[in-house]
Amino acid sequence: MKKRTFLKLSSALMATPILAPLTTWAADDKLKNWAGNYQYSTDKLYKAKSIPQVQELVKKYSELKVLGTRHCFNGIADSTNNLISLGEMDDVISLDTKAHTVTVDASMKYGQLAPYLDKKGFALHNLASLPHISIAGACATATHGSGVKNGNLSTAVAAMEIVTAKGEVRTLSRAKDGETFRAAVVHLGALGVVTKVTLDIQPTFMMRQDVYENLPLAQLQQHFEAIVSSGYSVSLFTDWQKKRINEVWIKSRIEKGKTFDAKSERGTAEFYGAKRATKNLHPIAELSAVNCTEQMGVPGPWYERLPHFRMGFIPSSGKELQSEYFVPRKNAVEAILAVEKLNAHISPHLMITELRTIDADNFWMSPCYKQPSLAIHFTWKQDWASVKKVLPMIEKELAPFNPRPHWGKLFTLAPKQLQSRYEKLPEFKQLMKEYDPQGKFRNAFLDTNLFGS
Repeated sequence: MKKRTFLKLSSALMATPILAPLTTWAADDKLKNWAGNYQYSTDKLYKAKSIPQVQELVKKYSELKVLGTRHCFNGIADSTNNLISLGEMDDVISLDTKAHTVTVDASMKYGQLAPYLDKKGFALHNLASLPHISIAGACATATHGSGVKNGNLSTAVAAMEIVTAKGEVRTLSRAKDGETFRAAVVHLGALGVVTKVTLDIQPTFMMRQDVYENLPLAQLQQHFEAIVSSGYSVSLFTDWQKKRINEVWIKSRIEKGKTFDAKSERGTAEFYGAKRATKNLHPIAELSAVNCTEQMGVPGPWYERLPHFRMGFIPSSGKELQSEYFVPRKNAVEAILAVEKLNAHISPHLMITELRTIDADNFWMSPCYKQPSLAIHFTWKQDWASVKKVLPMIEKELAPFNPRPHWGKLFTLAPKQLQSRYEKLPEFKQLMKEYDPQGKFRNAFLDTNLFGS
């Protein structure tokens, strides 16, 4: 989203009376997502500043959806009737230093929470590539960072508060609610309005980030596990050309008494044939690294190294499309080589692909449910007519590995195929009926992908 558009939205939110719709948009400035590729189906956007106001809106309208930071590239958060924003409910509610948990308003962004935690001596286990996203939205869609031992962001959720379709406030916790909790954390916006989230935290830590260029694809093929396990969080960026990985980003914790250094630990400034970068880089080589987190092995706090992009800047390229597919990590090399065969079809429309690993979890609707995964992420040029022709090719090549697409990104997988890859989907539909018997929180995206044929 353009900074000018963001400022317009912020001003509208501040100036509009409580529970009044935000309908002050200019005719040529319709409500869109962050990248500008998706226009929402209504301009009726209401804000709530408290849980009673959330309850009032939920009881008042027969159909509505929560709209967060608008980083999804599809219609998962869309509504043809009413949208609700909890953007002003973004405070830290409590910090429990003994239990090692923090409870926050669900609309708080990771980029807001992280510095607060660090000052208090704590950290989260991981962050996504950009910190601009809300905690509630990220957990609802199983958004993730990287690291072979790191689950997605929702695995930090210890409890959550949700307003159901009847306007009732329910609290679910890992300690007390078992399978219901595991069903509700990655909820796709289908169960209600999440108002509070409690996250696990740990003692704060320092990190460094080292980047290497031009890793031969043959080296990745032969040493995949060693490469992706070489740091706390590892990201591989490729344009699928020249049989190489363009950039390897290794994010390493700096433990007391031990530091990571390529020269001392590996003997040279090389990493499996890749050369150590001599300056900060952007994942898309042509773009300036000014909005990227510090590299070159410079130590810094965890929240300034785990993301790729800095909170104070518009992340990535801005005008783009995104797709992402999760495959079992045991099939990672085969899946990468399957996609590489399509390089002539992919490269003309691609900005960059990122490869990341995520540990397994037990959330019913998570793409990493019961399987350690490799996520193959595509940042596309904003040309949907071309991209929608390439996605079926990718999905066909990945079909032997039963890929699960990211819920908030673009895919063309047939609903029946998608549904078959979630063994707990029938039970999740039953929970939807319990929490939302009249389908108040359903929309075209959910109807198509969870119920369609």
